[in-house]
Amino acid sequence: MLPQGYETDSVLQLETNIDDLSPEWVGFAVERLRENGALDVWITPIQMKKGRPGILLSLLCEKEKLDLLSHIIFTETGAFGLRLTEVIRLKLHRDFIEVETEFGFVTVKRGFRGEELVQVAPEYEICRIRALSAGVPFQRVYDAAKQAATAAQAV
Repeated sequence: MLPQGYETDSVLQLETNIDDLSPEWVGFAVERLRENGALDVWITPIQMKKGRPGILLSLLCEKEKLDLLSHIIFTETGAFGLRLTEVIRLKLHRDFIEVETEFGFVTVKRGFRGEELVQVAPEYEICRIRALSAGVPFQRVYDAAKQAATAAQAV
């Protein structure tokens, strides 16, 4: 039984072990996968047979993207096989608000379980720009935006 108050969906997890690919090519493959609709892509270092170092290439995707993304993996990595697993995700309902800080406006992503505010995450790129233009540490802008978003929820 799934906990109440969360959004859920079902996606595919694709995985393959790779031990014969240049790290630069791995980076290229990851970029291609993200550009073509992978919801998330990650690399995990693993030890392969005969003690060889390798990587586990993993990604999440919607079922409609399976053909395209598996083709990219097969053509860009030299993989000969993929493991597919259907996974259920629990997700917070998300929205975006703009908050005003002493450094300017910052977009903040909020995550809710029902009516409960669970997560507040200022957008990295906007915080980076505001920090550089104000000549202050990134953390200061991030914290100001997070505080403003939390205060806006309390009202």
